[in-house]
Amino acid sequence: MLAPSAPSAARFRLISAATSLFTEVISLPYLVLRAWTAGGGLIAGLVQTFVFAHVLRPDQFSIYILIGALGISLWVFDLGISKILFVRLRAKYLAGQDTRTLALQANAIVLLYALMALTGTALCFVVARIALSASTLTALEFAMFFLFSALNLVWFVQRNLSVAVDEFIYFETLEAVRRSGYIGMLLAMLIGMPVPLFMIAVNLLWIALFTLAIQRLVRRQALVPRLRGAVRQLKRFFRHNYRSALRTGIHGASEIYIHNILYILVPLVFGLGAPTIVLDTTIKIFYGTLVLCAAACDVLIPRQTVAFSEHNAPALIRATVVAIGLSALPATIVCAVLWCDSNRLFALLLGSSATVPAAITPILTALSAVAVVRMACNFLLQYTGFFREISQLSIIMCIITTVATGAGLLWRLDIVELLEIYTAVYAVSMLLYVVAAVGGPIRAAAHSGTTHPLGSVTAIQSAPQ
Repeated sequence: MLAPSAPSAARFRLISAATSLFTEVISLPYLVLRAWTAGGGLIAGLVQTFVFAHVLRPDQFSIYILIGALGISLWVFDLGISKILFVRLRAKYLAGQDTRTLALQANAIVLLYALMALTGTALCFVVARIALSASTLTALEFAMFFLFSALNLVWFVQRNLSVAVDEFIYFETLEAVRRSGYIGMLLAMLIGMPVPLFMIAVNLLWIALFTLAIQRLVRRQALVPRLRGAVRQLKRFFRHNYRSALRTGIHGASEIYIHNILYILVPLVFGLGAPTIVLDTTIKIFYGTLVLCAAACDVLIPRQTVAFSEHNAPALIRATVVAIGLSALPATIVCAVLWCDSNRLFALLLGSSATVPAAITPILTALSAVAVVRMACNFLLQYTGFFREISQLSIIMCIITTVATGAGLLWRLDIVELLEIYTAVYAVSMLLYVVAAVGGPIRAAAHSGTTHPLGSVTAIQSAPQ
């Protein structure tokens, strides 16, 4: 038998090393489940649009779009509180310490978010009855769809709690059931399921999933079967975590501002014609890529936090590198599709409403490449509790973004040039996040006893709650 050539042997060793690195830091079942739930979210959105367009009147369809957007937007009010719970709970869980105090505070946060969702649902019903003059049945349908959308806020908290106590595969299984069930119910509307029955069914699915998730979290002492004293626990949580809550709030608000500033400025300057349509198409593709990258980064969170807790800097670096590589896969696929025939794709999406310039494809490619690294570093900083660093970066980037886009408008740049400036700003933010990640969690993991944003790396595990 002939011996493999040197280049072949080198390639084999490289592939073996990459495979070993991949399997060392990642859970393959979690990867598969997370890939389906992320992709399932995209599929569910497309199926929802298709089904609603075929079973609802155009005026009803537009109202449901608005209600769904308002319901989903409630997650903005979390402002990083779930991340604080995650960091505190994860540290105690990995140290084998009692988590009951944190579980009581988690109960209070879950209850608060559930009340926010129910309050929004009641307001939706009242507005539909009074402002839209809708019948009681139609107003109830609108309210139930708002509730279905708004409960994502409560689910988001439970996702973080589940990952903190290593129940991420169980939770992601429930999430896969939710995605599949919702798609199935949407398709059932095409063959005659009445809208009221659909609204009842999707919310009953929520109830079943919440019941299963809460039971598991109670067994893992991430929640407790007790609601009394929730107000006192809320006060206790914010008294001990108000600085972190302020910092995560700044970061959350800044991310919303950075990602939406062009949506504010472009219509004001260029009007609601072709430039705004080009912007919207570009940003939607970019945001879709961000969602896929975030799903990829989620898979590495358990390994990163274990490595950080164990002061294992090499393992933390390896996990972060794999997060970047995993995020690059969906970003590469999106960019490859664009480079194959973006003209036809944009023509299919927009018809005659606008023509997307050829320069948008390289802009989206650059944005996606930058986002892959930025997202991985952002997640590393958040899930290891470096809230002060990300809040400082957020303020800096808000200033840079405002100055850069403002200058672009003063120079009367067109939409393509404005997007090029935005890409350059995003690249600057990526570099800053890399520096923060290396100087923050990676440096802290390399030095036992290094000061941690929430105390020392070891002392955080016994910090007062």
